[in-house]
Amino acid sequence: MSGHSKWSTIKRKKAAVDAKRGKIFTKLIKEITIATREGGNDPNGNPRLRLAIDNAKSANMPMDNIERAIKKASGELEGVSYSELNYEGYGPSGVALFIECVTDNKNRTVAEVRHILSKYGGSLGETGSVAWMFDRKGVIAFPAQEKTEDDIYEIILETGADDLVLEDDFFEVTTPIENFEPTRKALVEAGLAIENASLQWIAKNTVDISGEAAEKLEKMIDALEDNDDVQNVFTNADFADED
Repeated sequence: MSGHSKWSTIKRKKAAVDAKRGKIFTKLIKEITIATREGGNDPNGNPRLRLAIDNAKSANMPMDNIERAIKKASGELEGVSYSELNYEGYGPSGVALFIECVTDNKNRTVAEVRHILSKYGGSLGETGSVAWMFDRKGVIAFPAQEKTEDDIYEIILETGADDLVLEDDFFEVTTPIENFEPTRKALVEAGLAIENASLQWIAKNTVDISGEAAEKLEKMIDALEDNDDVQNVFTNADFADED
């Protein structure tokens, strides 16, 4: 887990994905719902919806679920009204936290987020208190299969990507927001199986955290991510003692 990317968290938790598939589907359906209401029900003209559908397919969500979520969001079926909320706060040792939520009850969500932060030695901050520590970036992760690092550089050279990192058996490409979709499209057209593609809040600078504070922060993030209203959690912490 690090402030550079959420993918390292996702990757280490893949063994638990099946056990939490219901929660993952709930979060994906919320994103499909928000994307549809924001930009319409045609994925060809709605990049956010197209990305949400691709991520749902990557998580093996049945097409019936995806189509039902789109129909509910577009008014063809009765559905729930969701709102997007961002919360900023602090974890153990004062590390920064940026928390993205989608909810049908704002009062419930803020109360639950505040409770989780407090339980593990953190606190909720004011709007803007930590957002300045992060940049909004696109992050695309995929298995390091068949293609070499030079191959990937050649693919993304013309798309305006910021960075390429090889971590264990996964490549991770970071891009400015405006170059996210062209880069993702170029990688897909090159035959790469995208494991995760999303817009994330990437810390401009990270702070090392270890020992008891790191354990508390990891439990805090796990508890937040286990909450149905929380879509994503980002931190500027770099877990210095992890393998």
